[in-house]
Amino acid sequence: QVQLAESGGGLVQAGGSLRLSCVVSGSTLITYPMGWFRQAPGKEREFVAVINWNGGNTYYAASVKDRFTISRDNAKNTAYLQMNSLKPEDSAVYYCAAGSIGTVYREYRYWGQGTQVTVSS
Repeated sequence: QVQLAESGGGLVQAGGSLRLSCVVSGSTLITYPMGWFRQAPGKEREFVAVINWNGGNTYYAASVKDRFTISRDNAKNTAYLQMNSLKPEDSAVYYCAAGSIGTVYREYRYWGQGTQVTVSS
């Protein structure tokens, strides 16, 4: 059974940085494209970034492009989301997901439990 576990969330001031990690167990990460999504209270889960199986292709939501970087280390079965220049509107629960190269959360088969990111102004 494939399991995903995020870590690295926390409280940070606006303009700061965080790096989220997503460890995949129960399968080999190299099999899957990986995505990051986020969900703020009262809002739908929204796409943040996606990376293909070997890291050669990435795609970002317009709201995070040039601030966030998605990457992966298949040898470590881990995907990452480096978040720089954080803004209060980036505050949300961040989820990693596996199984699709798309931007729609319903396309993804496997999900982590989420990690909270809070950006103070």
